[in-house]
This record gives sequence, C-alpha cells and structure tokens, in this order.
Amino acid sequence: YHNMKHGHLSTKDLADFIRERATIEEAYSKSMTKLAKSVNNYTQLGTFVPVWDIFKTSTEKLASCHSDLVRRLQELIKEVHKYGDEQIKTYKKTKEDVSGTLEAVQNIQSITQALQKSKENYSAKCVEQERLKKEGATQREVDKAAVKSKKATDTYKLYVEKYAAVKSVFEQKMTETAQKFQDIEETHLLRMKEIIESLSNTIKEIHLQIGEVHEEFINNMTNTTVESLIQKFAESKGTGKERPGPIEFEECNKSSAVEGIKPRKRKPFGLSGIMKKEKDTESVERSLNQLLSRAKQTRLGENEFNLLPIKPEKGNEK
Repeated sequence: YHNMKHGHLSTKDLADFIRERATIEEAYSKSMTKLAKSVNNYTQLGTFVPVWDIFKTSTEKLASCHSDLVRRLQELIKEVHKYGDEQIKTYKKTKEDVSGTLEAVQNIQSITQALQKSKENYSAKCVEQERLKKEGATQREVDKAAVKSKKATDTYKLYVEKYAAVKSVFEQKMTETAQKFQDIEETHLLRMKEIIESLSNTIKEIHLQIGEVHEEFINNMTNTTVESLIQKFAESKGTGKERPGPIEFEECNKSSAVEGIKPRKRKPFGLSGIMKKEKDTESVERSLNQLLSRAKQTRLGENEFNLLPIKPEKGNEK
C-alpha cells in the first residue's frame, strides 16, 4: 500500500519535471523573440541588408516553435495532474477493498503466536509427565500431570487446526490483494510511460519543425547569392535602367526671348531718404533766417541771441 502511494509521489515529480522544461522553453522563446526584434536596430545601409530579413524571419519561426512547445507541455501537465487525482481516488477505494486482507494478516499473526505458545506448553507438560514417571512419583501426581498433558495436547491440536483455516484465508486474501496491487502498479507504470511517450513525441515534432526552419534558412542563404544582393542594392538605389541620350547644342531664338521680357521700373536706390533729408535741412535754414531777422529788428547782441530758445515752426521740429 505504501508502494502504491509512492507512485503518486512519482506522478507529482514528473509533473514538476515537465513544468521546469516548459519554463526553460518559455525563456528560450522570449529570448529568440527579443533577438528577432533587435534586428531592426541594425544598420539598414549597404548590400547586406536583405540578409538581416532572412535572419529575422528564421528567428521568429524558431521562437514560435518553442512557444508552441510550451503550450503543448502545459497541456500535458494538466493531463498528469488529472491522472494524479485519479490515483488518489483509486488509493482510497483500494484501502477499503483490502481491509479484509489486513484482518487476515492480523489473524494469522495472532494464531501463529498462540500456536507457538500452545506447542511450548504441550512440550513442557509431556516432559513433566515423563519426569514424574521416571522419578517414581505418586500415582496421584502422575495422574494429575497426565491430565495437564492431555489438556495441553488438545489445545495444541486445536491451534493447529485453527492455524490451517486462518492460513487458507490468509493465503487467498494475500494472493488476491497482491494481484490487485500488481494490477495497480502495472496500470500506473503504463500510464506513466504513456505520458513520457507523449512528452517525447511532442518534443520530437517540435524539433522536426525546428529542423525545417533551419533547412529553410540554409536554402534561403543558398539562394541569396552575391549577385542577387548587389542586384537588389542597384534596384533600390538606381535611377533607371535606360541611359539618357546625348545633349546637342541648340541655337537661341532671340526674337521669342525678347518678346517675353517685360520692362521693369527701377526705384532710385536711397534717393527718397536723401531727398527727405535735404528738405528738412532747407526748413531748418529757413527758420534760422527768420530768427536772425527778428534779432536784428529788436537790436539784440550776438551773445544775447545765443541764449534765446529756438522754437521751430509747426511741422519742422527736426
């Protein structure tokens, strides 16, 4: 029965093993996906660029293969757990079924001990009776010993008969129970082998897919020749496949050129500013002349005239 329970522990250990394998495959798949994305960070210049596309596609497919393996392993783990639950139910039922065998074991153990004691008692009483006869004991003592010897003999014979009956039941129960446990163990081992076979086939199928991806990568690299890489580079950077024709000298058509020209009005560069400046200067001079004329009329001296404030005419503040 304990050996049967150890089978359940083996089932749990197998589930843990498959789970650990799935964790490793998942980490590998994520790393491959990250590697495929990193290709986008590589230089996109030069003739080698198309090769990175081949690497990226192949790496993405490998990541997908390992991701598929993770999914299938997780499904297998669910099957193992389901089988483990079935084992527990089987163990509980088996314990009830073999309870009669446990009773038979206890009975034969008990009867064996009783039989051994009765045999020892029988031997002791027989020896005691013979000793009394040889030593010339009284008839009363000899008769008393004979009664005890006969009682021990009957008890011993009784236990021998009981032992035979108990032994028959014990052997029958043990045979049936041993066969039951063996059937359980055979079923357990066959189920475990089926799980392992399913695991092996799953890994084998994924490895075949991985092999196909590698084969495809090899073929793509074989087909990607130096000439094809240079051709792709030329097509992506080129301006066309036809060369431009020669350029010939063309005479200028003067008449048509002159008709298309419109006369332009030129503005005198800086004249407006100069003219305005000259106008302002004339206004200032006119104001000064008027002031000098008034000064002469009022008979002011030159020094007094220098202290007079100059009030320009309106619009001639400059």
